[in-house]
Amino acid sequence: MEFGMFHEFQRRPGQTEAEAFTESFEQVDEAERAGLDVMWLAELHCAPERSVLAAPLNIATAIACRTKRMKIGTAVQVLPLCHPLRVAEEATTVDHISHGRLIMGVGRSGFPRTYQAYGISYAESRERFAEVMEILKRAWTQESFSFHGKFYDFENVSCVPKPFVAPYPEIRVAVNSPDTFQEQGERGNPIFVATRLGDLNELVPNLRVYRAAWQAAGHPGNGKVYLRVPLYIADTEKQAREEPMESVMFFYRYLGERIEASAGMEGARAIENRAERGARLRHIDYDEVMRSKIIVGTPSMVVDRLGQLKEELGLDGILAELNCGMRIPHQQVVNSLNLMCQEVRPKFQN
Repeated sequence: MEFGMFHEFQRRPGQTEAEAFTESFEQVDEAERAGLDVMWLAELHCAPERSVLAAPLNIATAIACRTKRMKIGTAVQVLPLCHPLRVAEEATTVDHISHGRLIMGVGRSGFPRTYQAYGISYAESRERFAEVMEILKRAWTQESFSFHGKFYDFENVSCVPKPFVAPYPEIRVAVNSPDTFQEQGERGNPIFVATRLGDLNELVPNLRVYRAAWQAAGHPGNGKVYLRVPLYIADTEKQAREEPMESVMFFYRYLGERIEASAGMEGARAIENRAERGARLRHIDYDEVMRSKIIVGTPSMVVDRLGQLKEELGLDGILAELNCGMRIPHQQVVNSLNLMCQEVRPKFQN
């Protein structure tokens, strides 16, 4: 089972941007020393109160230069906001600098506000995502190619450099809405799932759909699933429950407000239930969060819970959000990281 840390390069209250970068890179260095498998990088725009991670492939390059072992993943690169040739070139550049350690996680993002800031219609995001995916694969596997689509038009262009290892970096796709589980299963893509909008129980039927579609399409294996989940580990059960509480509850109320506000924006679909989900998150209590959305506890408690989820969901790995809500102090994040790598991760290694 693969263990990763999902990082937003959080800007805690009172921090300067420079301090946020410094602290985040200290956590990256600690993760490399501790034996973490993958450092996952978010992509967040226009949220100065929350994060400085607006350019994940730039950060991935910096991480590649200061590490030797740990893989580096994007979780996710928001493809509809990218110019496809530019992101193809930047990704393969990271792939070379890291000697093949890049994992290319991609998605559309669930927040129309960022699309508005970029001047791109969120209603076009699904079509744009499909076009960019196709262009990336052509750019990475063909010496030169042409593409004529709805949004992009290229004639006899070449991408340099080509990937470090053919055919291209591993691709994983973020899924949220029910129909995307079917779609990505048919396409044969490994997927990220999360508990931000729904809860852990909701994943079971959706993953059945994904795996049924995977097998019906004739893909080998059973499909790979990686869970992004807030996780906090401490030496005692009391610490594990109490230390992240303020930060976690701030985050879910913050998220609920944004989700609810997005319900009436262009491109929001009825199937996503945004108004209802947002209102639920704004009023959720900590006990319910602990039951259905996050994993907290001592190392032995977390081993038990992860073991249960691995069995129920068929997990291949996790992306642990160790600072959900941006307000957990640096040293507590580092302590949680070390406990995960040293006392939890070994229990799941073959």
